[in-house]
Parts: sequence; C-alpha cells; structure tokens
Amino acid sequence: MTKTIDYFFGIASPWAFIGQDAFVALASEQNATIRPYVIPLIEDNGAIYSRNRPEARRAYWTKDLKRWAAVRGKVLNFENRAALSDPTPAGFMVIAAIEAGQDWLKLASALQEAFWTRGEDIGKADVRRAIADAAGFDGASLDEQGQGDAVQAVWKTNQDTARADGVFGFPTYRYEDELYWGQDSLPFLERHLKGEKLVA
Repeated sequence: MTKTIDYFFGIASPWAFIGQDAFVALASEQNATIRPYVIPLIEDNGAIYSRNRPEARRAYWTKDLKRWAAVRGKVLNFENRAALSDPTPAGFMVIAAIEAGQDWLKLASALQEAFWTRGEDIGKADVRRAIADAAGFDGASLDEQGQGDAVQAVWKTNQDTARADGVFGFPTYRYEDELYWGQDSLPFLERHLKGEKLVA
C-alpha cells in the first residue's frame, strides 16, 4: 500500500525550515509520498503569530528555535527580521512549482535557506526570482504563475482544507487522518509509518 503524508507548511516558518530535511529523509526511508500544502497559519484553529505572543513566550520560542537548529544542523539568522517584507509571495512561487510538477522541495529549501540563514528578503520579486534561477528554475515564470488566478485558487483551497481538518501551525504532517504538529513530532510520525499508531 502506498503511504502518503500530507505536509502543511509555510516558506517563512523557521520550524518548517529546521525540520524539512529530517522529514524528507523519513518519508524516503519509509517509501512515503509527500503531498504538499503551502498555507498560512490558521488563526481560526488557534494559531498565534509570534509577534502576538507575550514577550516571555517569544523569548523562549527564540531560544528553543536555536536549540533545535543546532540539533538539525541549521543556521538561523534573527537579525533585521522586522525590516523584511511579507514572504507570502515566495509561497505562491512554490505552489506554482508544485502545480507544474517541478521539484518544489528543492525550490522551497532554496527559498527557506535564503530567508532564514542569509536573511534575504524573499518578499521582493527580484530577490526570490534570483534565488529560484540559481536553484535551476525559471524564477520569472514561476513568480508570474504564482500571482495568477490558478495558484491563488490553490492557496485558498489549501487553507480551506487545513481549516476543515484541524491544522493550525507549521509544520503539520497528516498520515491516515492523524495529525502531527511540529517537527519535534517526527518520532511519532515515524512510529505511525512503521505501523505503531500512538494514542494518548
């Protein structure tokens, strides 16, 4: 039986960036197919943007990110984050790659690394197009498609699916209708993929 994992994530999520390589490796090891859903945080289901959290929680969030980044071998750059523009259009570009049957994981990883490691402003068209070009894609074409009606319709459908299925944060993995929120839940997903479904 083919194993399919629904992957709900956002390009601007540091947690998705930190956990993506480990997730992809797990899916490959278990011969599972990844079905991607690029989405924003679903506030209707309880998601809270870090900027809207109390300072104590934001401080802990940052420290925990740094711990996990070290564990996953990732580098996070927290400098000048407030000056960066909205990275959402980079997500549209990834949806365009998904819809075109291109290597969306490669593009997503390139954009995430640029945003989180190098602090590049992927909200700007010229920046994200150059990143895509350097990764072997036609950045201008994907960016234009990302602004089109077809991709915008997928963006809305992805949100509706996530909202209806109880997804709220990044990354969330769904396997056999069971949700696993957060890259720190990968051990639970791994057990499920191996046939052991843990129930609290």
